[in-house]
Amino acid sequence: MIEKKESTISTEDAFLVGAVFGELSSDKVNEHLEELELLAKTAGANVVHSYTQKLNRINPSFFIGPGKAQLIIEHAKSLNVKLIIFDDELSPAQIKNFSNLSKSIKVIDRSSLILEIFSQHAKTKEAKTQVELAQLEYLLPRLTRAWTHLERQMGGIGTRAGAGETQIEVDRRLVRTRISNLKKELDKIDKERETQRKKRLENYKVALTGYTNAGKSTLMKSLSGSNVFIQNQLFATLDTTIRSVKIDKSHTILLSDTVGFIRKLPHNLVASFRSTLKEVIESNLILIVLDSSSESIEDHFQTIINVLDDIGAKKQTRIVLNKIDLIKSKARFDFLKNLFPDGIFVSALDQLRIDSLKESIAKTMDKDHVEIELQLPYD
Repeated sequence: MIEKKESTISTEDAFLVGAVFGELSSDKVNEHLEELELLAKTAGANVVHSYTQKLNRINPSFFIGPGKAQLIIEHAKSLNVKLIIFDDELSPAQIKNFSNLSKSIKVIDRSSLILEIFSQHAKTKEAKTQVELAQLEYLLPRLTRAWTHLERQMGGIGTRAGAGETQIEVDRRLVRTRISNLKKELDKIDKERETQRKKRLENYKVALTGYTNAGKSTLMKSLSGSNVFIQNQLFATLDTTIRSVKIDKSHTILLSDTVGFIRKLPHNLVASFRSTLKEVIESNLILIVLDSSSESIEDHFQTIINVLDDIGAKKQTRIVLNKIDLIKSKARFDFLKNLFPDGIFVSALDQLRIDSLKESIAKTMDKDHVEIELQLPYD
């Protein structure tokens, strides 16, 4: 049994680092860093400074230039900052090189940060299992760089390692064993979910998807009237919530709300949450919920489409533009109508235009119905 890893982040000061390269503009990188700051705050860190650097190519040793890396480390030491967060994924070698520059400062990337937030928010056994699996699969290739005590262990009775086995090899073996056990646990949970899903085959299933913090849980509460967990923070919902919702006198659906998406979502996380996301894959209709007040709405929409493609959710979709109560100008409405001509504008918080959304769902359900005429003999 591997001991549970301590939280990477506590309430501590942090620097953020982004790089302008390839097709990324300075404005786009600054936008990504603003989102990274929200993620850092969600994890409990206090961001005191952000760095960006223009790169012709990624530096294999430090991602950014070695001079810039040294400057950031020295600045962190002078302000007693103990955490540096990169917006892009770092290789094991790059993390090791930063560790060599200063062992007193933790250097992590966006993937590690997102995994930390998921770990903090996981409440049920399924969510905890999924997150631990993703964390260990992320950690495994980095174990070679994480340890400095490479002395040989003596083999023999009563020792953990075989003859001449390094500490890293021991830890790798333990991690692989734990990963294998977690996958078995998730397979068992998935079979239980499959049994539940079979019982719901006759129902019309609608899934809420969207960028994290787009208001999916609030929309679910508006549609179903049931009490679901709502919090104004990133990744407040990790577990799937399913409610029976009566749309009108003749239409009833099963509505599901699951984990939100975000750009650069770690692949291991998407893979480990695949059983949870099956509610989306097996739904009849997907409602893509967007925050209409967000300036990044086009990026958010593309991120959602990418994740849906990745998990194989090729269902019919409807776009729901939420939070219209936050839009103050007609120009913004015109822009959104042009961008999403079939979009349904609602405010889940203020219960605005929820009836229009229900009517759209009912019409979509009726499209799937086939009218037939039967002639039955009296006998």
